Amino acid sequence: MSLDSVRAWLAAHAADLPIIETEESTATVLEAAAALGVEPARIAKTLAVRVNGEVFLLVTRGDARLDNQKTKAAFAGRPRMLGPEETLALTGHPVGGVCPFGLATPLPVYCDISLRDFDEVFPAAGSLTSSVRVTPERLGALVAKGWVDICSLPAS
Repeated sequence: MSLDSVRAWLAAHAADLPIIETEESTATVLEAAAALGVEPARIAKTLAVRVNGEVFLLVTRGDARLDNQKTKAAFAGRPRMLGPEETLALTGHPVGGVCPFGLATPLPVYCDISLRDFDEVFPAAGSLTSSVRVTPERLGALVAKGWVDICSLPAS
């Protein structure tokens, strides 16, 4: 069902973006990077977050972490990750396949500026074995309410 909702959404909004289906799992950043043959940072992970009662999705690069201080500054509250059941209920996608496409419930989507470090990124496509290849700017134009700076990158 989840993959089907993504297929339908892409057909309506971005028919030129094919879904990449793999035999291997793409459920984690490391598994997706291995299955797609890219560095983990290029995996665009989608996080379901609640701040002050507002639920939104955040799409960020695979090696970034949600930064509590930056999130408090941007959204005036402490971020809380949604649990797997609530994430599935709101998005229609299982954890490991959560993406900003084909959502069961309309939710605001924000893209973290960390995605702009790459020419292409790979968000999930609603299942544990699917992804999409897209430029960060196109991703933002398709789904984002806005761009935010609420993640931290690993120390080099």
